[in-house]
Amino acid sequence: MEMRDLYQQVILDHNRSPRNFREIENADHMARGDNPLCGDKIKVYVKLNGDIIEDISFNGSGCAISQSSASLMTTAVKGKSIPEAEALFHKFHEMVTAGDDRPASRKELGKLAAFAGVREFPARVKCANLAWHTLHAALREQAEPVSTE
Repeated sequence: MEMRDLYQQVILDHNRSPRNFREIENADHMARGDNPLCGDKIKVYVKLNGDIIEDISFNGSGCAISQSSASLMTTAVKGKSIPEAEALFHKFHEMVTAGDDRPASRKELGKLAAFAGVREFPARVKCANLAWHTLHAALREQAEPVSTE
């Protein structure tokens, strides 16, 4: 099985069975995200213990890319510190917006590397990034909804 096929399987799996798809009743932080171009809408909920993301979840609706990205994001940052989550946000953003064909670092990004192919489809980059920008806003306690426009 080619790496590209494996990546597609990861994205399809997380779209069909999203992890952490729920609301956290007593969340410390919450933010809304909206991608008007595609119709993706998301809410990200974060429960902190000090600066550690003790629990994280999301809900909303959208395309397979945005839903699977949100699912993989929540599994990737749960248990991490805020600085670690922010560093992962920057690595992910850099990977999906890179203009070259550099292979994604599975060592740094794990299953998130599945989204490296998104950079070939500029309109889909916003779908992949929406959950991450919404997490970033939640951690910064940004009141206004995040928009990819």
